[in-house]
Amino acid sequence: MQGNASKNVKIQSVFWVENFEGLWENGWVGKRHKILTYEGSRMRTGFDHEKYVKIQSQHIKDRIGQFGDKLYLEFGGKLFDDYHASRVLPGFVPDAKLKMLMEISDMAEIVLVISAMDIEKNKKRGDLGITYDEDVLRLIAEFEGRGFLVGSVVITHFSGQAGAVQFKHRLEKKSIRVYMHYMIEGYPSNIPLIVSSEGFGHNDYIETTRPLVVVTAPGPGSGKMATCLSQLYHDSLRGIKAGYAKFETFPIWNLPLKHPVNLAYEAATADLNDINMIDPFHLEAYGETTVNYNRDIEIFPVLSAIFEGIYGECIYKSPTDMGVNMIANCITDDEACREASCMEIIRRYYAAAGKVVKEETAENEIYKIELLMKQAKITTADRNVTVAAKKRAEETGLPAAAIELPDGHIITSKTTDFLGASAALLLNALKFLAGIDHNVKLISPEAIEPIQELKVRYLGGKNPRLHTDEVLIALTLAAVGDPNAGAALKQLPNLKNCQVHTSVMLSEVDMKTFRQLGVDLTCEPVISKKKLAEKI
Repeated sequence: MQGNASKNVKIQSVFWVENFEGLWENGWVGKRHKILTYEGSRMRTGFDHEKYVKIQSQHIKDRIGQFGDKLYLEFGGKLFDDYHASRVLPGFVPDAKLKMLMEISDMAEIVLVISAMDIEKNKKRGDLGITYDEDVLRLIAEFEGRGFLVGSVVITHFSGQAGAVQFKHRLEKKSIRVYMHYMIEGYPSNIPLIVSSEGFGHNDYIETTRPLVVVTAPGPGSGKMATCLSQLYHDSLRGIKAGYAKFETFPIWNLPLKHPVNLAYEAATADLNDINMIDPFHLEAYGETTVNYNRDIEIFPVLSAIFEGIYGECIYKSPTDMGVNMIANCITDDEACREASCMEIIRRYYAAAGKVVKEETAENEIYKIELLMKQAKITTADRNVTVAAKKRAEETGLPAAAIELPDGHIITSKTTDFLGASAALLLNALKFLAGIDHNVKLISPEAIEPIQELKVRYLGGKNPRLHTDEVLIALTLAAVGDPNAGAALKQLPNLKNCQVHTSVMLSEVDMKTFRQLGVDLTCEPVISKKKLAEKI
């Protein structure tokens, strides 16, 4: 779904920056070109973080009190570094759930779950660019560094995958306890088999030591709920009265089904084919319309049957009853969250389109997100930086980039013989933020030329243009003796949460740099002709 690149955008101001284009061939520097800054939409806060930490922790404490010996609390989404939530709920801190849980850390232990199928296919976290198995190790270190007890790791969906076996051995060498849970034929429908010695009974029993067991994973589809249900089965055999509750960040049960925040969740899980649905069990039991998603609704009969086997009845009447999510109560500006969620849906569209070009996913993922965009009544032209970058590329015939700064300004750049579009964009933005005069050079050509010579002559590269990481290193060196370069460098933190769009797909190096800067990046699903020719 392509937007109109010529969409009218109001020009707010114009300034000049140095352009080193043609330095080598023409032997001159200082040619100037216009960089337009447009009137953009300033990010508004729409979520009360402090209120959330307070009321969510108390609500979980209340739920713990409803059970006897042990409570398994499934944490859906990301317990740590939840950047999706921070994007769709402006004001939500990425580790807000972790801070909330720290309120009751003395009675909790963490169990990490990872699917053997995700290990085998080297599934990556899109926000961090690392595989799920590497993220498990990262999360263990982060949790333990915060004072949490990490009890064990569970490898689910195991059916002999070699990658899973290797990861198990790797964990055990680090003295981390590992448990294996297996594929169950007919799951989740074949309840007699699931709730039997050949079903959950075949899984390893996870040894835990604290009354609150937090079950979390690097990403969705890891098997967290099945892990909790399996534990309920095993605990019942051991005479342990255990309970289950669910903290699922999205979809938000007490927001409308087609609210952009909930649509953004569907876009984020398009590869899993998750579908937001009205909870039919809750509607029947209470006459109240609430939102859940298909996997929780499908699994509810299993959970109900297990509870009936343990207690003689199920204390929950619906999947919604299982939840402890208080997020909707902390939204302070619904319109701000709607706008942010629409931008997230567009971001997910571009991410999926890029994966299709790189043959990392099927086109069905794009089709689903396009449908969500229609439901939200948006196109890619609703993202200001997308319009600006495509407009600049059309005007110059070269790859271009655009960034929306915290105050709403949008700055563009284009590829030159000297700098890639994304590298030039960083310099343009930092110069603007620092209030540096247009004709002041942040990095001298004499400093950049040796870097280009190193890349081409000594390292065998075909592209002399500087990438984003290289231009930042050059800027850092320049800052040693140049106050202007130093002032620009100090503006780097102000790029966090800025929106960036490029008219072509970037190299992994440039994408990693933007991730490290905390920038929300999208790219047109187009491979540069020069990159194809240069094989880089």
